[in-house]
Amino acid sequence: MTARQGPEPVAPTALERVFYPPTPEPWARRAFLSPLALLSWTYSGAVRLRGALYDSGLLRAERVEGLRVLSVGNVNVGGTGKTPAVLHLAELLLREGRKVGILTRGYGRESREPLTFAGAESAPTVEEAGDEPLLLARRCPRARLFVGADRVAAARRARDDFGLDTVLLDDGFQHRRLHRDEDLVVVDEAVGLGNGHLLPRGPLREPPSALRRATLLWLRAAPLSQEPTAPIPWLEAVTAPRVRTRYGPTGWWDPSGTEHATNALEGRPVLALAGLARPGGFLKTLTALGVEVRDAALFPDHHRFTEDELRTVEARARQQGALVVTTEKDAVRLPPGFEAWAVRLGVEVLEGESHLRRALGL
Repeated sequence: MTARQGPEPVAPTALERVFYPPTPEPWARRAFLSPLALLSWTYSGAVRLRGALYDSGLLRAERVEGLRVLSVGNVNVGGTGKTPAVLHLAELLLREGRKVGILTRGYGRESREPLTFAGAESAPTVEEAGDEPLLLARRCPRARLFVGADRVAAARRARDDFGLDTVLLDDGFQHRRLHRDEDLVVVDEAVGLGNGHLLPRGPLREPPSALRRATLLWLRAAPLSQEPTAPIPWLEAVTAPRVRTRYGPTGWWDPSGTEHATNALEGRPVLALAGLARPGGFLKTLTALGVEVRDAALFPDHHRFTEDELRTVEARARQQGALVVTTEKDAVRLPPGFEAWAVRLGVEVLEGESHLRRALGL
């Protein structure tokens, strides 16, 4: 666990500082991290080989006839804003009368059994389904969730067993086994492609050239108070249409589940609790909401909080007279009775609404 006190940092974890450096990296750091660069080259070779097999037709995507498949993914590993995008798209499709499912792997869950459920039904545990599927079901209860590694089988079940006509393939850009009608790729303008390196030296799951497969770029605009921290040269080579969006807080949810206005905690001291790939964005959101971030307990993405960790968080909050605040995704992983306020994010489409509706088939 990482403890942070005082003003919120731009990149509060070591991993963020490596993946998304705010300034060009000095020679000494590049030399120190060179072993990771060697591993990145090995990883890059494997990724490029797999991509070439699909591009050449030696590996083929499986089509599920009669079902519209919309992939929502990214080339960065976590933290670009993919989940809010999936929620926005699902809600838009449902408003237009589509029968919608969401196919997701359920990262971090303990079970390997395929699951399906909707928000109105008895929900599985976070251990069974993972945090993101539970969040998606809570926020969009009319969409049916399909959790499992075999997304082709899930797509067929969505069509055959539930009569759905549209599915969103969550985190699907690299999952090329399932044929998709559209490939929406989320890029956060505030950080772009980070340092431009592939894992583990950088945040990229595929080379930037993979963006050419996108049929629609979903750009998450930098906050109003922040200009993009780095140019994104590869985007200039991508010919796909673009939709530009802005994410922002829409309200607070207190421990009892009651919704409050965005200014409900203005001026209050808080301890920020999060297990995210890029917690810096969450801390910036808290600052924009006018709270006083006195402390932060930051964990890896999808972290399963232990009883000891949460007791420590509660003790630190009491010591500083602070409320514990967290994200919606993290709140899903908190046990009943743990007192924390959760901030909810919404999506506003700034440009490209017509491109978005075309991609969705509306």
